[in-house]
Amino acid sequence: MVNSKQAYADFLLKEKNYSLLTLRAYTNDLSDFEKFIKQGDEGILLEEVVYAHIRGWIVYLVEQGLSNRSVNRKISSLKSFYKFLLRSKQISVNPLQKHKSLKTEKKVQVPFSEKELQEVYTEVEYSDDFEGIRDRLIIELFYTTGMRRAELIGLKLSSYDKSAHTLKVLGKRNKERILPVLPCTAELITKYLTERSELENFVDRDVLILNKRGQKVSESFVYRLINSYFSVVSVKVKKSPHVLRHTFATHLLNNGADLNSVKELLGHASLSSTQIYTHSSLSELKKVYKDAHPRNRNNS
Repeated sequence: MVNSKQAYADFLLKEKNYSLLTLRAYTNDLSDFEKFIKQGDEGILLEEVVYAHIRGWIVYLVEQGLSNRSVNRKISSLKSFYKFLLRSKQISVNPLQKHKSLKTEKKVQVPFSEKELQEVYTEVEYSDDFEGIRDRLIIELFYTTGMRRAELIGLKLSSYDKSAHTLKVLGKRNKERILPVLPCTAELITKYLTERSELENFVDRDVLILNKRGQKVSESFVYRLINSYFSVVSVKVKKSPHVLRHTFATHLLNNGADLNSVKELLGHASLSSTQIYTHSSLSELKKVYKDAHPRNRNNS
């Protein structure tokens, strides 16, 4: 009999183009569920599961203190697995077909203000060496392109087209997109590349963003860098690369960009993903509406 778990992993990797990190998360959730159901019925197969088994796991996870959001993420892994089994005709009924996700509170991301962005450029001191220029470039790339942290880390030297002023990034599920580069960002890239060329050692020669030892920077390094610089100019609780991505989208929307264009720049598959960035634009829209509508002007 075909090993359904292995076939599913191959499907995610080869057909869906999921990253190894995402693949590991999905298969770990599946293994945790399998371990749970076998504690109650040692001989049961994943293909024999009914919704009662899944409901029992949900109750167990909630009792273990997992948030509704975390439980929903784990169940999402099961949904994907059972859809695969149904499509490949290994089961005839999806045990999750009538499942409804647990209710969660939507997290509101608070973007940096335009004032905070201005201050991180003008009020913070950057050294005029390789590291200082690189740090400023990392902030610049996040704010002027809206790219994800993993996308920035994955940039190659060949990703930058100097003549076209564009960057090619590799997004989720290995989808490529081309991002425009502002003249100020292009100028900083040129300055950085000059400093980069003078590094003594190169471990990752083809990678664009490096540490002083010539190695690709890590996710934790980039997070700490953003947190450190923005702690100087902002008292917001969360100061991360994702907040900068959110800020990019919010500032574009506040200044008249249409939602579909922002969707393309962010690399979202659907508009629903982009719409989470619109809430912080509502205050700006309300102000414009209040100032511009004749009814309000007549009553003021």
